Amino acid sequence: MGSLTTNMGEESQPSLTSKISTVVPATPRGNERGTYNLGYMDLLMKLHYVRTVHFFSPQAAQGLSIFDLKKPMFPLLDPYSHISGRIRRSESSGRPFIKCNDAGVRIVESHCDKTLEEWFNQKGYSIHELVHDHVLGPDLAFSPLLFLKFTWFKCGGLCVGLSWSHVLGDAFSAFNFITKWSHALAGHVPPKSLHVNPNYEELQSLPINSIQDSQIPIVKRATILDEERWIAATDTKIVTHTFYVSYNQLQDSVTSSQESNNTCCFEIVSALVWKCLAQIRSYSEPKDVVICEYHSENYEFPTNIGLEFSTVEASSKVSVSESDVLELATLIGSEKKKVEKHVMEKLVEESEGREDFIVYGTRLTFVNLEEEGNVIYGVKLINGEKPMVANCALHGVGDEGVVLVLPAPQDKEDGGKIGRLVTVSLPEKEVEQLKDKLGSEWAIPSHP
Repeated sequence: MGSLTTNMGEESQPSLTSKISTVVPATPRGNERGTYNLGYMDLLMKLHYVRTVHFFSPQAAQGLSIFDLKKPMFPLLDPYSHISGRIRRSESSGRPFIKCNDAGVRIVESHCDKTLEEWFNQKGYSIHELVHDHVLGPDLAFSPLLFLKFTWFKCGGLCVGLSWSHVLGDAFSAFNFITKWSHALAGHVPPKSLHVNPNYEELQSLPINSIQDSQIPIVKRATILDEERWIAATDTKIVTHTFYVSYNQLQDSVTSSQESNNTCCFEIVSALVWKCLAQIRSYSEPKDVVICEYHSENYEFPTNIGLEFSTVEASSKVSVSESDVLELATLIGSEKKKVEKHVMEKLVEESEGREDFIVYGTRLTFVNLEEEGNVIYGVKLINGEKPMVANCALHGVGDEGVVLVLPAPQDKEDGGKIGRLVTVSLPEKEVEQLKDKLGSEWAIPSHP
């Protein structure tokens, strides 16, 4: 288990130093090492990355050392052999797969010179600096698929930050992996074998629908500067920011709309942001948006199969920027959404997995993470305390941007009710304009 210490520069403050080491599966496989074949959705998402953070109070993290936090990872990796593997390409087809070679995952230990309170006051629920900034490549065959970063704050608080290659699985898969790590920390290790990965040809039975069936280009081919570096080239600076929408701010709108059409919080929040961004992009307001939802009932094993993308299109006669929020929410939640999964998979099938695509942000994309709070807040340290707050962001998104809606922590001032975190990744100028608009027109502050 090697170790490397790095000094962080001015731009990385307030984190002062980081130590990087490697953790491998507890049980070496020797000659039994195999391969993990990537499915169509896995390959479609390969230029994207899921980044999660869980903040814990000083009481929750009290007495924990880096050894305590790393130790559960060794047995945890046993049933997830592909997570500690490395990307390879088929010599015959060029299609990527994962070689289960026990190369390991990276563990980063970091220390912050601020208390949690100071961090929240200055940064809000930002993931910046608390998750290792990794992408696969340029030495693709040597690039870890996962980085786990532990940041201690001056007050004794702890942040657990995960950088997860989307090729491994979706956001709930990433959250579930951290939950399993916390279970292992408490002494509950999963069984040795959880899943047998079928050959990728058998993962999905693709319909014969033509790609031209889709009227909205939900996916676009990406340009990458180096085929061994899995990140799309872009001229637009995308920045990430998280807004906190309280339970009270949601309640009136949700209650009134549920009386007639059962509109949910995700639809209300998405409609509000859609309307605001249409006003900001008055030169070309987004008439059509993409909705990303999850339909896997079992996240025991990481997967992208449960991802479902659909498109919603406002009438050409309607101005989104002047529309009522509830009308837009009803449109988002309607059965008129067109599911595009078969179109997306067909693209990968026809290119044999060799081409590169951007999914999130090709069109303005809204991601529904609000239904699985038991997964997102299922992480508990040894003393059983849940995180103060959990957040998630996506890396590698396109110029149109992505909006994630997920549960906020319980609001103690409002009887333990739960609001929403809205994490946006948008062009830098639009984020600043969105802060102003949500603050002035909707009383939603830019910090919690």
